[in-house]
Amino acid sequence: MNRTDGGGRPTGAGVNLLALRSHNTALVLDLLRTAGPVGISRLELAERTGLTPQAVSKITARLREEGLAAEAGHRASTGGKPRTVLRLVPDAGHAVGVHLDRDELRVVLADLDGRVVGERITSLSLGAGAETVLDAVVREVTAVTREAGEAGEAVGGFVGGGSGAAAMGGGPGSAAGRLALGTLLGVGVALPGPLDHARGVLQRVTGFPEWDGFPLRDVLAARLGAPVVVDKDTNAAALGLAVGGEPGSFACLHLGTGLGAGLVIGGTVHRGARTGAGEFGHQVIQLDGPPCTCGNRGCVEALCLAAIGRGDAAEAARVLGEAAANLAGLLDIDAVLLGGRTIAADPEPFVHGVAAVLDARARREGSPEGAVPVRLAPGGARGVAEGAAQLLLAPVFGRGDG
Repeated sequence: MNRTDGGGRPTGAGVNLLALRSHNTALVLDLLRTAGPVGISRLELAERTGLTPQAVSKITARLREEGLAAEAGHRASTGGKPRTVLRLVPDAGHAVGVHLDRDELRVVLADLDGRVVGERITSLSLGAGAETVLDAVVREVTAVTREAGEAGEAVGGFVGGGSGAAAMGGGPGSAAGRLALGTLLGVGVALPGPLDHARGVLQRVTGFPEWDGFPLRDVLAARLGAPVVVDKDTNAAALGLAVGGEPGSFACLHLGTGLGAGLVIGGTVHRGARTGAGEFGHQVIQLDGPPCTCGNRGCVEALCLAAIGRGDAAEAARVLGEAAANLAGLLDIDAVLLGGRTIAADPEPFVHGVAAVLDARARREGSPEGAVPVRLAPGGARGVAEGAAQLLLAPVFGRGDG
């Protein structure tokens, strides 16, 4: 990802070494994506990446051969012939984003710009068992890629194998259906944690202990015949926000059927040493509080969900605000963003209620800069699924490791 310092000099500059060719290509792709349909010239690419014009020419020639870049016209030059400008070809690559919630499955197909070009939603319980859940995921992923292929988004593809065939209309043991996108980079899956992002293995998913130790990434990749990345729903949502332009360090508090936090520190998703950061909902704030499905008592999640169950959104927001204030004080973040189905359904009391708690805390502490701002996260109910697609798309543009 390219950045400049106060004097306009590139701080994320490329390096003219063969070993870093993929890094330099990502820098160029990110600038092409940022430029949009109007495009950007090779000279501008060289200036903004710090690469030599020769290196940029080689990279852009390869991108054009691969169909990732195309001419976007010409621009007047200060001398000599007009400069050719290049643009990203958004439909040259796609990623599937899967949001596997406790009671719902949402699947989106996104192009290289992150634009959603296909979506499917169905009811599904995480407690229905691994085979049922995996069958549903394979079925919906296959359907959304087929629909896009039939609509002309892309052609070709590869065949997924394994026991998922039955879920896609084939008999047991038959070849699985075609993922009808030759441009498919892979599938990102986001679901409640905790889990091991690096290995794609679920841990004790709160409320669903039967998933403990399940190697979701490898099993699903074998059934789809495609690369799979697995992460927590909150991390996916936070990644989507960071890629979408949310600056600095922030916490994305996601309240749906559960409660968690996605943390972005310095523009990068913070997963922690064991990829377990962000278990925000299971901080205890009332020692003698109601029992939580995690085994503790008085967790923020349990208190919030109990208030929501009583129809008391104001109390839920107050509890969420106290926990958010603790987090803001601990990490000194720039902003708190609120997302998830529960908040999206009635955002006003949550945004105002959480902000009121942070304002009161800032006044008591005499903060010279005032309270950490609280905003509604963009994306609505689709935010996690879109972020899950970014688990595959973001690394293409050098935007973190996905």
